[in-house]
Amino acid sequence: MRTRTVTLLTALVLLLAGCSAGGDETDDGRITLRFQSLAWQDESVRVNRELVREWNATHPDVRVEYVQGSWDSVHDQLLTSFEGGEAPDIIHDASDDLADFAHGGYLADLTDLLPRRLKSDIPQRTWETAAFGDGVYGVPFLQEPRVLIANATLLERSGVRIPTPEHPWTWAEFRQVTKRLSGDGRYGVAWPLKEPVSATLNLSLSAGGELFHRGADGRVTVRFEEGDRVVPRTIHDQVNTDRSASSTTLGSGGSDTLPGFFAGKYAMVPLGFSYRQQIEQQAPEGFDWRVLPAPAGADGLAQGVSPQTLSIAEDTPHKKEAAAFLDFLLQPGNMVRLALGDWMLPTGEQALKDPALHTAERGWATGTALAAHLRPAPAQSVRGYAEWKDKVATPALQEYYSGAIGLDELRERLEEDGNLVLARYQR
Repeated sequence: MRTRTVTLLTALVLLLAGCSAGGDETDDGRITLRFQSLAWQDESVRVNRELVREWNATHPDVRVEYVQGSWDSVHDQLLTSFEGGEAPDIIHDASDDLADFAHGGYLADLTDLLPRRLKSDIPQRTWETAAFGDGVYGVPFLQEPRVLIANATLLERSGVRIPTPEHPWTWAEFRQVTKRLSGDGRYGVAWPLKEPVSATLNLSLSAGGELFHRGADGRVTVRFEEGDRVVPRTIHDQVNTDRSASSTTLGSGGSDTLPGFFAGKYAMVPLGFSYRQQIEQQAPEGFDWRVLPAPAGADGLAQGVSPQTLSIAEDTPHKKEAAAFLDFLLQPGNMVRLALGDWMLPTGEQALKDPALHTAERGWATGTALAAHLRPAPAQSVRGYAEWKDKVATPALQEYYSGAIGLDELRERLEEDGNLVLARYQR
């Protein structure tokens, strides 16, 4: 019995070793790298798989295996695979999910692995979304601004000024427009704020909001100042004072608002740029919609984003080969294909020049015009942000937007309760 147990344990160890991260290497020297992609829309999955096939056709000694992941469970799945030594070699994620993995030593520092071409093609402000300490732990390659998707028929019938990236609405003007578009059972805007924190913080950059302030000692404190109040106050007043925004959508996700939008119940919905694909696919025949820039404030059209990223596992012994695949995947032409497949914007400056991204059709030109205004999300490098968001900011903003608390109480909870949470991560 003892001999059988040892044999079984040995077989199990060998099986786990074969499944571990680090890229398999066959007897003939051929390497196999596992690339876990989070692409989920049919068009995006098709493009990713095509690019993997194209790489494999021209790189017989370094084969890439496509592994399908899911945004719904990626953080926990990656954490489990890192701790179990089974992480994929090449990892698709988002920049706001990298901090813990980078600080935990699970991701390779890409500073000396990436080619000069790729480093110079992506703006420095975008690289900052994946930089932690002295290292860079992901390549930010796709990003999306938040835009206003409008019912073009209702918009034109109202006679309001149509905003453009060159002449956007101010936040005050936006509030007046939504009042004008409301009435007869229709709301001027529907705010889908099931996850209110990132939307509020990212849009607040336009009004000069910072919220998180890092001192000379590196410690971060929360200060809810005038620039931070513009966006939440606008939303609160649209819901509770003007009745130009639906209160029922505050707990909804973006997709949940689309049936009401198509039915004419909401004239506009603030959504991520990629939602255009759902709208294109689901809108009833004859429904006319258009893309408008989000309102501008004291800092113009500035907006925070957390780009999608590609990282390399620290445990893989084939980092150079993995970096070569990233260089191939993110050549300008390929980056355009990935962006079109996901209905998002490429981060590379060469890819952004592609004519396909500058057409008026489906709002591509409007989105591309916003690319230069995108900045790292305010909470990008704040340790303890996840706990602050879940325990403090989310419930506080939900109560404020519903009218249960006032602006002063919102400030107190974000600052006083929030700083107590962040302090535990900065000792």
